[in-house]
Amino acid sequence: MISEAQKQQMAEAVARIRATMAEAARRAGRDPAEVSLCAACKTRTVEEVRYSADLPIDLFGENHVQELVEKNDAGAYNGKPGHFIGHLQTNKVNKVVGRAALIQSVDSTRLLDKIDAAAARLGLTQDILIEINIGAEESKSGVGPDDLWPLLEAAAAREHLQVRGLMAIPPADADDDQTRRFFARMRELLAEAAARQYEHTRMDILSMGMSHDYAMAIEEGATIVRVGTAIYGARDYSKK
Repeated sequence: MISEAQKQQMAEAVARIRATMAEAARRAGRDPAEVSLCAACKTRTVEEVRYSADLPIDLFGENHVQELVEKNDAGAYNGKPGHFIGHLQTNKVNKVVGRAALIQSVDSTRLLDKIDAAAARLGLTQDILIEINIGAEESKSGVGPDDLWPLLEAAAAREHLQVRGLMAIPPADADDDQTRRFFARMRELLAEAAARQYEHTRMDILSMGMSHDYAMAIEEGATIVRVGTAIYGARDYSKK
């Protein structure tokens, strides 16, 4: 059960975030309407997500397939898009394709194959982003910037998916200057990918920035920011 205090906290948090987003966009000479707020709702209950869906949140991001299935099928997003933003295992692709409006974390030709095949069976085109391991971290998924091009070429040959852009998570231990450089590099990669005009691509989405750095990400070109704890508060992993 969500308390009235929780509801008020969420509403006030989203209002603050939207104001910060708008200010960051204006500083960069951008229209605030160009940037979508993705509520990263990992570990949040159906009830929490359903309430937050009435707030000025544009879409929801899930890290775990089971949670995407549960919340999507319960109608928790209230008609707003649900994106898959976590590492996607190939054996779970069938549960995500058709449920997720966008899969943000594609990083291999094997995953491309599975998504394309699942979308073909459903008779739809699945929108995806390519995840870039922008900080070259061994612990993170995603492809290196140099490996983006062969992956885009592979995607261009598949008829039932469309690459909409790129996603990244800079290293957590990077300082502000380093993080800004990573974000700027992502903007450059998106522009170069768009200029190459691959088939089955529409490079109009740049997903980057989280609760601690989303304003900076917007200043550097993000079109989706993924914000979780700043909306819902600290996660209680003991519930999972």
